[in-house]
Amino acid sequence: MDVEYDVIVLGTGLKECILSGLLSVDGLKVLHMDRNDYYGGESTSLNLVQLWKRFRGNDKPPEHLGSSREYNVDMIPKFMMANGGLVRVLIHTDVTKYLNFKAVDGSFVYNKGKIYKVPATDVEALKSPLMGLFEKRRARKFFIYVQDYEENDPKSHERLDLNKVTARDVISKYGLDDNTVDFIGHALALHKDDTYLDEPAKDFVKRMKLYAESLARFRGGSPYIYPLYGLGELPQAFARLSAVYGGTYMLNKPECKVEFDANGKAFGVTSEGETAKCKKVVCDPSYLPDKVKKVGKVARAICIMSHPIPNTSDSHSVQVILPQKQLGRKSDMYLFCCSYSHNVAPKGKYIAFVSTEAETDNPEVELKPGTDLLGPVDEMFFDVYDRYEPINNHDVGNCFISSSYDATTHFETTVKDVINMYSKITGKTLDLSVDLSAASAAAEE
Repeated sequence: MDVEYDVIVLGTGLKECILSGLLSVDGLKVLHMDRNDYYGGESTSLNLVQLWKRFRGNDKPPEHLGSSREYNVDMIPKFMMANGGLVRVLIHTDVTKYLNFKAVDGSFVYNKGKIYKVPATDVEALKSPLMGLFEKRRARKFFIYVQDYEENDPKSHERLDLNKVTARDVISKYGLDDNTVDFIGHALALHKDDTYLDEPAKDFVKRMKLYAESLARFRGGSPYIYPLYGLGELPQAFARLSAVYGGTYMLNKPECKVEFDANGKAFGVTSEGETAKCKKVVCDPSYLPDKVKKVGKVARAICIMSHPIPNTSDSHSVQVILPQKQLGRKSDMYLFCCSYSHNVAPKGKYIAFVSTEAETDNPEVELKPGTDLLGPVDEMFFDVYDRYEPINNHDVGNCFISSSYDATTHFETTVKDVINMYSKITGKTLDLSVDLSAASAAAEE
């Protein structure tokens, strides 16, 4: 291969495909390779036969589960915040034209053994059974403060400098009790643990605003949207985008080996005896295992059911967050459910995931608080995978490695990693100030 590429991307996981698309749109010459013969890497979608092969070792799922082809089971299921980072990237790159979205029915939180709808506005706060009468009034005042807060309007700040005061300070100003703080911090602001309480409050308030704005966008029961046929469509859509802008894709390329010069700089990738030269390499952790460290592991249960998750208002698609404190854990647990209404299963079937950052070596016991909320299950598979983060100096080696996917069932942390990587690779800030009305058009009500 005599051509020199600006960037070679290894792996067709969602993060790598988004970056490949963004870099191609920027005019860079991109070669995208994968050792697998399918798109998606860790974030691939499986039909029923593939699911059985992976977890049961045979390719004969029971007939009563319906046609294998009607299943699109995402291995890393995550909903998209309607006003969030990923939707902005989709619009920025015009990938929305390759996809159809549908609003997600429900957003719930687990509190004292029960499931409740997440209240996101001052009006919902007054109706929520999560709080008593006086707490509702305090919460309403806090929600109004968040809704009215504008970074460039000092009058809306109520004499609080959110770059200096902590989230804990802001919460105590409104006198909210621990119970309320628990669902606001974890189910609205989507923090994974309680460390945010002692950090500057700006990010906390911005996250709450994002939730409320996303909820208002589709006037549905949640702030989330999800592609019809599942997330497997996303890597392929970004692959198409990259191709339109001159990117080259090669699947089924065994032993993609990154080549380094004497100074430790990557200069190319070798596969099947041929070396493609490049200035930079972007990849997932599996392609450069000596340049990443294990930082944790995710435990998950994948379930096929014939009914919605109980106590979620018969939602055909839903997220339930179980905050760490409610379970006596160090990190939150997440329930994700999608169904035939998003074309990911045959009519009458539902796919549910329970996931969390693993704290033991026994996923079945650890995930029990979540799986107990599902009701009767047709089939259940347990799985644990390791999480890795890069430890290399990308300025020295010209290698940019993504982090593994975490246990969350929404895309906000994933997109943050992609945007950070984009800035490191290009030295530019990704401009995501886009007209979000295109997302409304791409999503079915």
